[in-house]
Amino acid sequence: MGNPATSIDVSAGHDGRALVKLAGLWSIQGELPEPEAAAAQVVETGPSEVRFDTSGIDRWDSGLLIFLIRFEHLLAEHGIPSERAGLPEGVRGMLHLAEAVPEREGARGQAVELTPLASLGVHAKAVGHGATATLEFVGSCVLAFVSLAAGKARFRTSDLFLFMQEAGAEALPIVTLISFLVGTILAFVGAVQLEQFGAEIYVANLVGIAMVREMGAMMTGIVMAGRTGASYAAQLGSMKVNQEIDALSTMGIDPLEFLVLPRMIALALMMPLLCLYSDLVGILGGVAVGVVGLDLSARTYYEYTKWAVGVDDLVGGILKASVYGILIALFGCLRGMQSGNSSSAVGEATTRAVVSSIVAIIVACGIFAVVFYVLGI
Repeated sequence: MGNPATSIDVSAGHDGRALVKLAGLWSIQGELPEPEAAAAQVVETGPSEVRFDTSGIDRWDSGLLIFLIRFEHLLAEHGIPSERAGLPEGVRGMLHLAEAVPEREGARGQAVELTPLASLGVHAKAVGHGATATLEFVGSCVLAFVSLAAGKARFRTSDLFLFMQEAGAEALPIVTLISFLVGTILAFVGAVQLEQFGAEIYVANLVGIAMVREMGAMMTGIVMAGRTGASYAAQLGSMKVNQEIDALSTMGIDPLEFLVLPRMIALALMMPLLCLYSDLVGILGGVAVGVVGLDLSARTYYEYTKWAVGVDDLVGGILKASVYGILIALFGCLRGMQSGNSSSAVGEATTRAVVSSIVAIIVACGIFAVVFYVLGI
């Protein structure tokens, strides 16, 4: 029973008492025998008392104490007392201390069932705290940008160029794949419907307008939220766990200026460029479907796309991409700075950063749609 280095043997004596022999290495780091199984063996013998023989124990620690406390408690439930004379003197002393200082009432936390109204209040309070923390972070970021405009912000230019490379050139492969596939999907979906009216040529209009006005910026934003926003949260969360952020504050360096500001600038600058690139690749995906699947000429497709897509559409998409980039960097850095001081907390912060960024992008997209409709753009 238990680890090979740990053994327990139960035998019935002629005097009606059971003998429990413990041997081996009784360490909390090892796999100790289950006290329930050992107690069941003792109960089967029906003893009047239990004695211990620990002469075979090589070494012990708190693991032995935990086992004995639970073991004796199970025996007491069946009215079987135990004689501790055979236990090591140190074990007897610690067991005596454990019994002399009983557990304080209410020391163990108990789960409290909340009523639906109380649960709603708890969630509302949590949302309020989250909104307050977000507004405070946004205000701090605004002050950091004011310091930047005044030439007082302190961060390394080399870090800025590194973040621009990570958020720009290194993101091109995944943006290329997603944008091309989105363009082909839009073209296929549009072609199925337009073929019913013999208007397949308007697939060019559909893909061009959809990519430039909405899908280019949105898909790029979602990709960057899962790629770069999560990376920012993980980086800052790990720095918080390693107390690097506290070290910056101790040296008199504002962590927002040194860590957050260059990341926000980099993503705000790279997102419009990635959006333009995504628009182009998505339109090329539509060209591939139009030329190969619909027997349209590339020249005709180009002319209809140029006719359908205007400068206002292009500017609107770029504006959206810039806002999405700021939102992604904002929530990525916010969740990273809010991370706990454990590795699991860093993972949770990364997940929260991605979810918050995507939700913010969708909300911003809806707001842009309403504003552009009102403005007639």
